[in-house]
Amino acid sequence: MRSILASTLALALSFMAGSANAADLPDLGGRTIVAVTENAYTPLNFVDPKTGEGMGWEYDAFNEIAKRLNAKVDWKLSSWDAMIQSVREGQFDVGMDGITINDERKEQVDFSIPYMISEQFMLVRADETRFTDAKSFGENPDLLVGAQPGTTNFYTAVYNVLDGNEQNPRIKLFETFGATVQALKAGDVDTVLMDQTSANGYIGASPGSFKTVGGPLGSESFGFIFKKGSDLVEPVNAAIKSMQDDGTIEALNKKWFFDYASAN
Repeated sequence: MRSILASTLALALSFMAGSANAADLPDLGGRTIVAVTENAYTPLNFVDPKTGEGMGWEYDAFNEIAKRLNAKVDWKLSSWDAMIQSVREGQFDVGMDGITINDERKEQVDFSIPYMISEQFMLVRADETRFTDAKSFGENPDLLVGAQPGTTNFYTAVYNVLDGNEQNPRIKLFETFGATVQALKAGDVDTVLMDQTSANGYIGASPGSFKTVGGPLGSESFGFIFKKGSDLVEPVNAAIKSMQDDGTIEALNKKWFFDYASAN
């Protein structure tokens, strides 16, 4: 409880600082921004089991961005496999789901500046002893990895852990990121790749169920996505920068990656 109170105080202080800086940011005049996420990527976005409402790091961050820009947020949901295309077509103003910034996606959508940089690790069951890193996992043909198709985690599994064959039968595909973790917990697959921050969230949310093994398999930068040419990119970038400067991003990291994990 003490850590949660400390985090709440830190957030309050940083939000106050953010309000003081709001006059220096673009004013969107009360505009409503239609934002989309998946609610399946703990602790960035997921469903509160008590209320059924969406919550997480990205919710808090973008709600604060909108507040600083004098805008409102209308939250919507989309599956991961449809999200980039729907934002590209203008169905939503902004999308977020721990989306890695890369050149291929930049051809389809505009990105904000990175709001988070994370390294990928192998999440495994807590009692796992058959392998200790990507090399020993790859050498055992009986071991399976769970992944969502088209994600950075999928491609890292293919090219950094296995043999570069995207049709490798050792990769089991799932519609949602959460389903891959449930499959891992049930013993249907043997590892799931994810960024360290999300791994910490799952480890904290289910004590005694998971751990990470091996070293980082590469780093990735997360950004919000927009339709090409969106007039929201520059204002959102300015708000992100202000939140980095005044400590709000750091406070959100503490709240969701440390205090939330400890409390759950």
